[in-house]
Amino acid sequence: MIPLATAIVTQPVPIFFIVLVIILCAPLLLNKLKIPHIIGMIVAGVVIGPYGFNVLDNDSSFAIFGQVGLLYLMFLAGLEIDMYHLKLNLRRGLLFGLLTLLVPLGLGIVTSYCLLHLDLLTSMLLGAMYASHTLIAYPVAARFGITKAPEVLIAIVGTIIAVIGALLVLAATVNINREGAFYPSEILLLLGRLALWCLAILYAYPRLTRIFFKKYPDKVMQYVYIMAMVFLASWTAQLIGLEAVLGAFFAGLVLNRYVPAASPLMSSIEFVGNALFIPYFLISVGMMINIRVIADSSTLAVAGIMLAVALVSKWLPAYIVQRINGFTSAGRNVMFGLTTAHTAVALAVVTLGFNLHMFDSRILNSTVLVILVTCALAPVLTSASAPKLKIAMLEKEDDADSILRRNRHNNTLIPVANPITAQALVEMALLMQNTRGRHDIYALHVRSDNSQASKAISENSLAEARKAGAAVDVDIHTLERYDLNIVTGILNAIEEREITEVILGMHRRVSVIDSFFGNKMEQLLRATNRMIIITRCFIPANTLTRIVVWVPKDAQYESGFSRWVRALARLTRQVGCRIIFCCNGDIQPLIRGVLYQENYGIRCEFRTVEDWDDFILLGNRVLDDDLFVLIGARANSVSYSADMAELPSFLQKYFSRNNLMVIYPEQFGAEVALTSFTDPLSSDISSTASPLWMRLRSRWRKLVNAKRRFTHRNRKPKY
Repeated sequence: MIPLATAIVTQPVPIFFIVLVIILCAPLLLNKLKIPHIIGMIVAGVVIGPYGFNVLDNDSSFAIFGQVGLLYLMFLAGLEIDMYHLKLNLRRGLLFGLLTLLVPLGLGIVTSYCLLHLDLLTSMLLGAMYASHTLIAYPVAARFGITKAPEVLIAIVGTIIAVIGALLVLAATVNINREGAFYPSEILLLLGRLALWCLAILYAYPRLTRIFFKKYPDKVMQYVYIMAMVFLASWTAQLIGLEAVLGAFFAGLVLNRYVPAASPLMSSIEFVGNALFIPYFLISVGMMINIRVIADSSTLAVAGIMLAVALVSKWLPAYIVQRINGFTSAGRNVMFGLTTAHTAVALAVVTLGFNLHMFDSRILNSTVLVILVTCALAPVLTSASAPKLKIAMLEKEDDADSILRRNRHNNTLIPVANPITAQALVEMALLMQNTRGRHDIYALHVRSDNSQASKAISENSLAEARKAGAAVDVDIHTLERYDLNIVTGILNAIEEREITEVILGMHRRVSVIDSFFGNKMEQLLRATNRMIIITRCFIPANTLTRIVVWVPKDAQYESGFSRWVRALARLTRQVGCRIIFCCNGDIQPLIRGVLYQENYGIRCEFRTVEDWDDFILLGNRVLDDDLFVLIGARANSVSYSADMAELPSFLQKYFSRNNLMVIYPEQFGAEVALTSFTDPLSSDISSTASPLWMRLRSRWRKLVNAKRRFTHRNRKPKY
């Protein structure tokens, strides 16, 4: 495979410019021709590459950016995986993984030995090439919204097993070729290194990430950190004898819960990858393809055999799994499309075999042709079957309850008082956003005067809210009101926009005689029966380890019971942590029912509490990395009790240093005119503790938390 001549463009700056032009213009043309973008990028690479018109020099930038793009692609695949649904399909995925490893390996050995007349060792190496594949068509599945489909998750598990198995066969054959004999100890040593590497990543990455995110909330710093962790995992995977793509994929799985889907960090990761690195990788794949190998009849015959084996050996496992599990033909084709593309590992296998003189140029050129055809076929098969699979998924869920869920309309109002807290409130609202139906988010600023300073604060606050929404491609509707009474302005917005829930930041006491929630909050609670959420979080939401929810007795009889359960379930799913409901036995089945009906797939636990003393004891059990959620009740409501009058003082005394959220469920009927438990009370007037006492108490809390942290890791059933 010798290039025709010297490339027309050899300087790095014009090379980079031309690549950017291709990335910019190719989708515009491909959309009109209805060609998948992946194929278009690969074809563009063939045209401009050394084996096409030789426009660009295949310099080191393509090697670097191409490798980075491949690792980026595998990292995104791991990051976007729904871990709950992956575990549900793990058993079926293991079966498919063994089939997609053993069938290509066995068929490849037989055909290579019998038809291509290769020796047994070389046939084993070529069989490893057939067994390996790359999820090059995964962006197509993501674009159609089928990443949670069992067929896609099964294909992902199969990819992991196939790549690991192919690398083990590669290590064994190379060892036999070099040493002249097979040493099982080498394979056992590689498996041992793999196990230790996985344990090290699983132990270190979550802890380091949590510490870093707490200390550096800046999104740029977090992005750079995430990328550093990805490439560290890829590098260490290479050091122990594995492929770098496996390290990037595993890093995505481990970091999955720290990068919520509805977060600015996730948007930044996807934007950079899809805009630059992944297209660069696809173009670099095309530049390696020598289309002229088709003209060689001997190479064409070998390539035809290899291509047939590559396609049949990947289609058979998909067909067998389809028949066993009762999947549709569309699901089978999606599995086949995702697992049929051969790129990085295949190139690594044949290149190593060629360098060791185990393969001749025919096998090398034929492998390149197999890569070309499979890379072009994979996205076509996936894009052709993905809409059918999506329709089948919707039809399967299309019962009366699911229709109600999709048509459920939520309107969230976020009163923003200043620019400093606006972004944090919007991000919390986005984490609780209902993605299964229409959900509009409104940011409101009410000003009581027409001064320039007040107008500037209003403008800056709403700008920060819009900025937070734009970071995750969510349109935040901004409202500005002029009203002498701030509470009245909020109430008018609630009625005009048909608001279903209001999210506010927790009031900061400015004096010991100030109420815990603030006078405006108390007025708002009296004046509206809509769900009110008051939040205060000292750490980033994606670093929370648990959400501990205290539910009062008879809370199931409130009209807004299911709404706050769903809101907390959405928050838990986005953050990826556990949720613990502390309530009596009568409420637990109803909470389970809501979670089961909605199928959120979260880790959920229950603790039985019967009286007020149990709530007080929670102060010593809630850790600094937890979010403590209190389900409140307005006065004269069904779940209100006389003990709740002491809540403000208890919250101030026992939960002043904790991440806190107080939820007042939605209620129907007449507006509450009587005093709620949040009225200023004498018990809420507490003296400030001395600095020495606060330091001693902080040290003691850290010791207690360190002891108890390891007792909170038991996994419970998911709902």
